[in-house]
Amino acid sequence: MATIHITGDEHADQVLTDDPFALLVGMMLDQQYPMEHAFRGPAKVLDRLGTLSPAQIASADPEQFAALCTTPPAIHRFPGSMAARLQTLAALVEERYDGHAERIWTEAADGRDLLKRMMELPGFGKQKAQIFVALLAKQLDVRPAGWEAAVGAYAEEGYRSVADVVDPVSLQKVRDYKKQKKAAAKAAAAT
Repeated sequence: MATIHITGDEHADQVLTDDPFALLVGMMLDQQYPMEHAFRGPAKVLDRLGTLSPAQIASADPEQFAALCTTPPAIHRFPGSMAARLQTLAALVEERYDGHAERIWTEAADGRDLLKRMMELPGFGKQKAQIFVALLAKQLDVRPAGWEAAVGAYAEEGYRSVADVVDPVSLQKVRDYKKQKKAAAKAAAAT
């Protein structure tokens, strides 16, 4: 299995590499927060709770779990709401996939089915689901038939999203791309 290199932190990247649920959680946390910090979140939870078991996260006392997530350095810019969303995600993975996040992709019939499964998860809209499917394909070689059509431009070569981050250089290229897209959208809105 390929090693994930998103966070710039060896321990956090190893957690993402070793645990499919951790990778899913990192993607869930990747909103309104720098991507490398979002993907460090699962390692923080593991270090503080001692596990990333979806069953144990789902059944944790919500107040205690929120406190664990808000302890500096917090898992996210909005740690309270993300703690609740993480427990919801963990419960869904436990109920639907017997606690095995990788079943979301290993049991998908094709790329369209995988995208649909991703969009059923809390915090995963279409774009985030497409990016995660592209990440699975590009970094873990999970490529169900039709995955390229399901993810659109995220399947292309380049530096569009976290799916293309493999080191600090590619992280900066993705940041630059996002900055250009925001500037172009702002300019278009102004005209």
